[in-house]
Formats: sequence, structure tokens, C-alpha cells
Amino acid sequence: MITHLGRYEIIGELGQGAMGVVYKATDPLIDRVVAIKTISLNLAQEEREEYEGRFYQEAKAAGRLSHPNIVTIYDVGRTGDIAYIAMEFLHGRELRDILNDGKLLPVDQALDIVSQVAMGLAYAHEHEIVHRDVKPSNIMVSPDGHVKITDFGIARMASSGVRTQTGMVLGSPKYMSPEQVMGKLADSRSDIFSLGVMLYEVLTGQPPFMGENVNAIMYQTLNAVPPPPSTHNPAVPDMLNFIVAKALAKDVDSRYQNAKDMATDLRACRDSFPRSSGAVAQELYRKAAPDTVPGSAGLEQDGESNPAVTIGLSPSFDSAAATMRLAALTASQDEIDELSRTFKMVRPGIDEINRAAPPTTLFSVKPPSSTAMHKRSSRRGGFLLLAIIALVLLGLVTAFLF
Repeated sequence: MITHLGRYEIIGELGQGAMGVVYKATDPLIDRVVAIKTISLNLAQEEREEYEGRFYQEAKAAGRLSHPNIVTIYDVGRTGDIAYIAMEFLHGRELRDILNDGKLLPVDQALDIVSQVAMGLAYAHEHEIVHRDVKPSNIMVSPDGHVKITDFGIARMASSGVRTQTGMVLGSPKYMSPEQVMGKLADSRSDIFSLGVMLYEVLTGQPPFMGENVNAIMYQTLNAVPPPPSTHNPAVPDMLNFIVAKALAKDVDSRYQNAKDMATDLRACRDSFPRSSGAVAQELYRKAAPDTVPGSAGLEQDGESNPAVTIGLSPSFDSAAATMRLAALTASQDEIDELSRTFKMVRPGIDEINRAAPPTTLFSVKPPSSTAMHKRSSRRGGFLLLAIIALVLLGLVTAFLF
């Protein structure tokens, strides 16, 4: 292993990045720990020019960006046949690793993460930089829940002299937008589509477009409309289904037109959730250190039940079915018939209505028997008779006294 890159002293290898090895190193001038991303330039001349151009493009693109949700670039250099970028060393885990744990994050924490990514992308887009490879492995999450976007290595700048070949596809197949799949020019709305794909996976544990090979995935991206996230995760509210659907629109003009608007909607949706009781670090690092994370995030706090248990939407809620059930109890026969034709649903029976009712509901729906109706009618008649007698007595007393 190499020991130095420029003035930087290599401590160890962190892993393989998108274009080369990533090292942990120190900057002796200011005693700062940094991450060093490298690429080998020991290539054929044509390949060398392409890789080196893209590599310095990352440094130029990301170096222009100063935002809390984007990794900070410190320096760029070259040692022999190795070019490198020195950037801030991030403590945390890749979102990819967190998803690989196999446990869904609470919806509010998922929204925290993705909304931060959206804000970082919004800032980059305002500076005419498109990431073009938004995916979980390019998102770092710190123990306190702070998020940073990394790897602008295939970012496209409006002023960049590095151009891709006609029809060349850049990015990861599962997260590519339809226009990337077709080899068209990608703008900021392509990043929004990729962010929508990532959001879908964070919410459900699976990507919206899947296939046995790259071609199958690309076909799905171009032609398939995935089911709402709530189909796989009942904790996802309707509002979030709509946000995901808008981000994943095939037509770029039907998507969010800027990432800031998407971030605003994500945060509005997040504000409708009570804050999970456990810290983000407890949820994200539970697998790494299970004995050091007490309690169970999202279940209890200070001995009290999480209010989401009582005020959240029922997992079985469906707007059309719920409307039909309500109509069956309150509407006229003509109105029910009209709704049945509109929703293409059969009028629900009383047993179906009772089954759909929450188990903790204060009122249960039961078919009124003739005896019960008679008793209610008798009670109403009795109350009316008592009221009349009371009024007569009051009139007599008043006449006697005055």
C-alpha cells in the first residue's frame, strides 16, 4: 500500500470508490484527518484523458459547493500515475449499508434522511450542477442523523469541457431516470427521479424497478408504474404516496420541477408525524452494537405510549373502500348505487363494515334489531311524555303563585 499522496500521509484503506481506491489519511500541515479518493492514470491514452477529465470534473464541481448536506472538498492533486481528491472524512454509514440491515426505518426518520438529500441537491442544482448518480451508496448518514451527498464524479456542469459519448449511459441502472435510460440529456429533474427511486426503497425495503438483468430493469423504468409504497409498508401515509408518485413521473414536466419543492413536501409530511422517541443513532447503529442501544425506537418514551399509535392512519385505510363503507351507513340507495358504479365496487355488507372498524373504536356498527328499534322508540316516547307533564306542572305552580 502507498504511504503518501502529495503531502498527505496514508493511514489505511477505506474501500473501493466509483473510480478507484479511497484512503483515510492525515494532512500534517493542519493535523486534519481526510478521505482521499484516487484513480489510477496508468491507462491507454484515450481512456486516461476520459478518466482524468471526469475525475477533475468531480473536484471542480463539488469544490464549488458549500452546503451542510454535501461533502466538502479540500484539495486536488496528482502523484505519478495517481490523481487524488482530498475531502472531509465522514463518520457514519452509507445509506446502502443501513438498508442492507434488512430493517425498515421509521417513516419519519426516512423522511429526515431523504429531505436532507433533497436540500443538498437543490443547492447543487441552483449552481447548475447535476449529480446524475443519486443512490444509497452515495449518501452518508452520521450517528446524529446528519446526511451528506458524496461522489459528484459523473456530475455534469453546464460549463464542463468533458462530454459523454452520444447515447452513453452514466449512473446505476436501478436508480436511473427514463431519460438516462434512453441516453438523452439529463437535467436536475433526472436527479429528482433518482431521489424518488431511493425514497421508495427506503420506505419499502425494495426498489420500484427490478429485473433479472440491466435490460429488464431499464424496461421497467421506462414502462412500469410501481404500486404505492403503502402497499409494502402500511405506515406510509397517502400524502407520501403522492410525493413518491410525483417524483417518479415518467414525463419530466410532470415531476417536481426542482428539488427544493420536493424537500418542502417531504418536510411537511414529516411534520405530520410525532418524533420517534429513539435517537436516529439508536436505529441506524442497532445492528452494529445491539447491547449499547437500550429501548426500542418508536414504541415508548418516558413510560408513555407513542401518540402515533392512536392518531395515525389505520393500516387498512383505503379511500375508496372507506367511502363506500360510510355511504352504506349514511347515504341513500341511489347515492350508494352511483358510488358503486364510480368505484366499480360492490356495496359492503354490515359484516364487512364491522371487520374494517378499528378494534379500539368506541362505537361498533351492528344491525339494529326490531326489538332495539322499538325500545329506542319507546324511550323517546317516554321522554316526550315526561317533558309534557313537567311543563304542565310548571304552568300550574306559576299560576298558583302569581
